[in-house]
Amino acid sequence: MKIINTAIDGVVIIEPTMFKDDRGYFYESFSQISFEERVCSTTFVQDNQSQSSYGVLRGLHFQKPPYSQSKLVRVVEGSVLDVAVDIRKGSATYGEYVAVELTGENHRQLFVPRGFAHGFVVLSDKAVFQYKCDNFYNKESEGSIIWNDKDINIDWQVDADKLILSDKDKINQSFSEFESPFNIKDNQYE
Repeated sequence: MKIINTAIDGVVIIEPTMFKDDRGYFYESFSQISFEERVCSTTFVQDNQSQSSYGVLRGLHFQKPPYSQSKLVRVVEGSVLDVAVDIRKGSATYGEYVAVELTGENHRQLFVPRGFAHGFVVLSDKAVFQYKCDNFYNKESEGSIIWNDKDINIDWQVDADKLILSDKDKINQSFSEFESPFNIKDNQYE
């Protein structure tokens, strides 16, 4: 596998080594040993999958400590723009984001560490999205930031009038109103 560092420390793109022939292809989508050697030491405890149609935007979500989550995300079918926003107070990249196109064709994965808000928008007719989490979901620990925050200013690559959002995601708080529960200085994002 190839590890590609992004502009934000800790957020990495993972490209698998593909083995192709006239029958199709094979690749190892995850290896705990390789992941720990090349990315970081964590144990994933939950796998999730969603299917969405064009323009569905899910995010920007996170889990507050002590239920914060790192995620390893990928697309099995279709295409999404995947976004990770640094919400760690004291970080040199606080409020900045990484956006990566993940597709069923490029087989890329994005590792999103704890202390980041995460979201994605579907760019294809439909997409099947999978992600591993290193902590269990806890409803009371949900947190979110509005998808169209003017300070973060994400280019979602889909016209706003074509976006499909949950009622909850339409009313999330702005980044300027947001009080982050993550503090990099005190390592309070684990």
